Amino acid sequence: MPQLLLPIFPDAVTPVKELLSVGKEDGQVVYFHGVLPVFSHAEDDLATFRMITAQFIAQGHLRVVDVSRAFGVPALSVKRALKRYRQEGPKGFYVPPRRRGPAVLTAEVLKQAQALLDEGQTVPSAAAELGIKSDTLSKAVRAGRLHVPAAKGTCALVVSTKSERSALDSAAPMGVGASNVEARVAASVGGLNAVLPQFQLAVDVPRGGVLFALPALLAVGLLEGAEGLPLPPGYYGIDSLLMLIAFMALARLESVESLRTCAPGEWGKLLGLDRIPEVRTLREKIQLLSQGDQAEKWSADLCRRWMAAAPAQAGILYVDAHVRVYYGEQTKLPRHYIARQRLCQRATADYWVNAIDGQPFFRVTQAVDPGLIKVLEGEILPRLERDIPGQPNAEVLAAEPLRHRFTLVFDREGYSPELFKRLKARRIACLSYRKYPGDDWSAEEFVDGTVELRSGERVRMQLAERGTLLGGVLWVREIRKLCHTGRQVALISTDYQSGIGLLAATLFARWSQENFFKYAREHFALDRLADYQTEQIPDTARVVNPARRTLDGQVRSLTSKLSRRLAQFGALNLNETIDPVKVDAFVAKKAAAHDEIEHLQDELKTLKEQRKETPSHLDIKDLPEENRFRRLSTHSKQLLDTLKMIAYRAETAMANVLAPLLARPDEARSLLRAIYTTEADLLPDAQAGTLTVRLHHMAHGVSDRAVRKLCDELNSTETVFPRSNLRLILQLGTSQNP
Repeated sequence: MPQLLLPIFPDAVTPVKELLSVGKEDGQVVYFHGVLPVFSHAEDDLATFRMITAQFIAQGHLRVVDVSRAFGVPALSVKRALKRYRQEGPKGFYVPPRRRGPAVLTAEVLKQAQALLDEGQTVPSAAAELGIKSDTLSKAVRAGRLHVPAAKGTCALVVSTKSERSALDSAAPMGVGASNVEARVAASVGGLNAVLPQFQLAVDVPRGGVLFALPALLAVGLLEGAEGLPLPPGYYGIDSLLMLIAFMALARLESVESLRTCAPGEWGKLLGLDRIPEVRTLREKIQLLSQGDQAEKWSADLCRRWMAAAPAQAGILYVDAHVRVYYGEQTKLPRHYIARQRLCQRATADYWVNAIDGQPFFRVTQAVDPGLIKVLEGEILPRLERDIPGQPNAEVLAAEPLRHRFTLVFDREGYSPELFKRLKARRIACLSYRKYPGDDWSAEEFVDGTVELRSGERVRMQLAERGTLLGGVLWVREIRKLCHTGRQVALISTDYQSGIGLLAATLFARWSQENFFKYAREHFALDRLADYQTEQIPDTARVVNPARRTLDGQVRSLTSKLSRRLAQFGALNLNETIDPVKVDAFVAKKAAAHDEIEHLQDELKTLKEQRKETPSHLDIKDLPEENRFRRLSTHSKQLLDTLKMIAYRAETAMANVLAPLLARPDEARSLLRAIYTTEADLLPDAQAGTLTVRLHHMAHGVSDRAVRKLCDELNSTETVFPRSNLRLILQLGTSQNP
């Protein structure tokens, strides 16, 4: 509210206008017309001051600006006084101001509300029966105008504010937020397997919007088969731990350590607990869940479920390596070329298998990277042949020689005619870019047509096709796209049945996998270490010989230097007049250059001979001691990456619902990120068996409308919170909170 500016009355008589002046004496303000006093009032009588100045203005003796300048009051205040004088006259300044009485909670409504509460009804149900807002009754309860009687053996269900919860959590007897003493003591002596979630009425819970993702998380399999993960009995159940980690990923907490700056009690409210485990305890739980190979089996089972749920997506798979840079000092990992940084850094390689829309199926980690071809044939293909649903049987394949089981799409790293031949023998189609495509094709071969991309967008492309004998070992389809710049992009495929436009759209959709890497790296901390442990690498693992790598570098450097010297030698010419002195100097210079070239050629030949005699790979046990290294631990990484895949898939499912509701569909994920970090109110109703999550309003009305429709879609799933009988009801707005 703006501060009231009181008029300033001068002690001496001061002119206001030509004939009107004002002065103050003994607490009285006197107005003079010429030398005659015409009116006076007490110095603190603000109503009379406004009345007389308004009268002077109305009678034409003063202007609004005169009063504002002489007494230091706002012109707007003077105008309001003048308006009141003209409408109500002098008496209007002395009428007591009207006070608004209770518009909703009248005495009769209060009486009815108290009667309903005395009957045992909750605040929301009483408000609904009376047809008033629930938060109106809640405010009356907090103000003491109403009271909620406590049921026998229970406490009154009164909504808690964030500040109230903070005070209670800080005073908890077993640490911050640890208020469930009985259950914690029981768990410590082995008398409790996992505490049941018990939700409380709470408003303004931070990041409460992540509960909007729970139906999607459960739908993509967050808790399916999780009972097989090793977790001893304790206070926290496996469902609570997995939901917590998934919520952290969606709320963009990059690591477990990020929880150190979060209120544990507030996170606990989202799970129906008094608080979440502290960072050290959560790390211990993750280590327990990652023991053995159970986490890897759980991830594989989820992958099979995802493929079975979308067999069309499993028919075309994208395989690519993602390099995770390691900046630590615990081990000296081999160096990899990082394309996005254009640097060689110590790193590990993860090979990901994704669907055509970028959604991940699984990943294979390689501490010692043997390359895409070996990983593909050694680890990825056997798993795909076993897990992909709907593959044609042997009879169908025998009857249709051109039929294939599924299609693999990869970049030039997997280019190998021999690999394509081996894949064709296994009836697996491949699609990739062609290395060394040779001369451009004639522009007359290209046909302009419409190609439907996997996103549904239709674009114009100029395409041409030929049959090509690749490497002298395999006939493949070669397709080229003519760009508007005249550049030709060459594609090759052993899919002999699909149309030319479909193959082009499929390969160009490979960027969906690159987009997944970029998004997951920025928003799901894909490159972050899961822990700081290292593991021993098997002695039989093959690694690049560091001596061979050094020789390769020397050969490349010397070859480049020799090429420059040859170019300089060829450019030496005598452009001056034939003079014996100048000719002798020119011949000497050219002879010196020739000698240097011969020396470089001899040195290069020696290096190449040494490189030829040096093995390219060694067993890790044969490496020199200074070049040996340990690999980063992958057990916790496997579990956390699986949970991040689940979170990404859940977010993708929600984005697919939101995208048609937005003018710019690409902003769906931005809106979801805002939802996940927005505060919400939790309103459990044990009698109705519901848990209402009421999200606070978004930044724009357009976003609010989209969120409301998202709520309708999510509520139609009738999701029940795990290990409870509370059905989730997702809403937007705070107008109905108790």
